[in-house]
Amino acid sequence: MFEFITEEEERGQVGIGTLIVFIAMVLVAAIAAGVLINTAGFLQSKSQETGQQSSKQVSDRLQEVVTVGTVSNGEISKVNVTVTQAPGAGEIDLQNATINWIGPDGTETLVYETAADSGDWRFYTHQVKNTDDSNTVLNDPDDRFNIEFRLAGTTEPNAPSNLGEGEEVTIKINTMAGATTEIRFTVPQSLDQKSAVEL
Repeated sequence: MFEFITEEEERGQVGIGTLIVFIAMVLVAAIAAGVLINTAGFLQSKSQETGQQSSKQVSDRLQEVVTVGTVSNGEISKVNVTVTQAPGAGEIDLQNATINWIGPDGTETLVYETAADSGDWRFYTHQVKNTDDSNTVLNDPDDRFNIEFRLAGTTEPNAPSNLGEGEEVTIKINTMAGATTEIRFTVPQSLDQKSAVEL
């Protein structure tokens, strides 16, 4: 037997089909929107994190106040670099810094004195002016610390030779945030009858 579909039933079937297609489109759109929102949120958080890290690499750096050398037997046997926070810098812990010393004897990479047991040459810090009890953290624009380098004229193991008249040194201080401060100095041409000189 043949079944006859009336016009009303045909319209009903078309309507149901359209409804199904519409619901499917809404579901696909909702899923796509969810993926886009999640991706946008992830990208936003990553961009904020990257921006903060980039900002710290630029701003969280040190600023040289003065560099002084201790004279012993006509040579520089010790160098003290007084540093403070650069304008706009955040908290800087010198204990986490690494320092590259580029001098007449070559290049040395130094870490804070906690590496004393390794026998490697290292650097020391001393408070000059500090707003709290920390021995290594610059967290206030008024803080001042000395970074001390003891050369061969001291009892420091594996230290490079003392600096003679006219010799040049470059110091690169890298903070944990990745910011680098470069300090260059030249030993004066005459060290006679001096116990200390500004470099």
